[in-house]
Amino acid sequence: MKFFEKLGTDPGSNARYGLLHTEHGTVETPIFMPVGTIGSVKGIYHRDLKEDIGAQIILGNTYHLYLRPGLDILNRAGGLHEFVSWDRPILTDSGGFQVFSLTENRKLTEEGCIFRSHIDGSKHMFTPENNVDTQRMIGADIIMALDECTPGDADHRYALDSLKLTQKWLERGIRRFDSTEPLYGYAQHFFPIVQGCVYPDLRVMAAEHAASLGREGYAIGGLSVGEPTEVMYRMLEVLHPVLPQEKPRYLMGVGTPANILEGIARGIDMFDCVMPTRNGRNGMLFTWEGMINIRNRKWADDFSPIDPGGTSFVDKAYSKAYLRHMFVAGEMIAAQIASEHNVAFYLELVRCARKHIISGDFAAWKDEAVRKLETKL
Repeated sequence: MKFFEKLGTDPGSNARYGLLHTEHGTVETPIFMPVGTIGSVKGIYHRDLKEDIGAQIILGNTYHLYLRPGLDILNRAGGLHEFVSWDRPILTDSGGFQVFSLTENRKLTEEGCIFRSHIDGSKHMFTPENNVDTQRMIGADIIMALDECTPGDADHRYALDSLKLTQKWLERGIRRFDSTEPLYGYAQHFFPIVQGCVYPDLRVMAAEHAASLGREGYAIGGLSVGEPTEVMYRMLEVLHPVLPQEKPRYLMGVGTPANILEGIARGIDMFDCVMPTRNGRNGMLFTWEGMINIRNRKWADDFSPIDPGGTSFVDKAYSKAYLRHMFVAGEMIAAQIASEHNVAFYLELVRCARKHIISGDFAAWKDEAVRKLETKL
């Protein structure tokens, strides 16, 4: 079966809808992938991820899983799906962004990236080859190439040198991937990561190089790392005509609900971000009417549902007043309710996007939705 089917486009934008086929299930696109960094989406039961929220695919992090629980445990368990009891698709990033974030505790070389564990300070090295081996052992359905995530404020010279290193690593990673086999009896798919910072010429160079390698999908990295939002959107517009139209595009680590809709309008199919759970744990809720800081006094006697337009169990079961009370009282369930609401909202957001792409009115709907989503209530 073909890995990706592009089934249609929106006449007023570059939005597309389609299907991603993996051996752990089919994923409708555009899709948001909840982040399960170490094998769990923080604060949410797998049962609720499936039955209430309707998550079709989740993301795991190679850097964190490599350090803990470690490859031996994951291999003996039969891979990450078995270890965490998740029978739907999983995508893993290569850990490049996490290593980039270590700053003082990593060193880049032609061979690979030397870094120290944030857990115990032990020294490790990712090469393009052993990074593929690591993701083979984790067992994700979709795996990423090792790259350097260039800082958003890098100058052109640094960004060019960084891109050249990423391209060399990509070619080595592809050779390793193509010369090895999956370990657990199902196919895996390998995505290059398109870098190039905020420079259109470098982004085009990166996309042309990645496209020439004929992979099944393409990730876009190094955005939402400090550059203005408008610059991120411009880079997506630059990349749209260069990346293969019949292959999925994955915008890594982005972003707010408005970012996601604007990304969809610019041809992006896949998204992930920690924002729904991270913001949820801190009392920030995303709703169809705008953003809510549930800790604010104004919600203390508001007995309306968390999000009257929401579709999840928690939206129907709890009021704003109750959720605020739980946060003020320091109850663990507050973070759980808020996280489940936010992840459910993100999944509902992309479901609505798919519906409007199919009906042909996505562009007009998106503009009105973004206006509301960016409102602070």
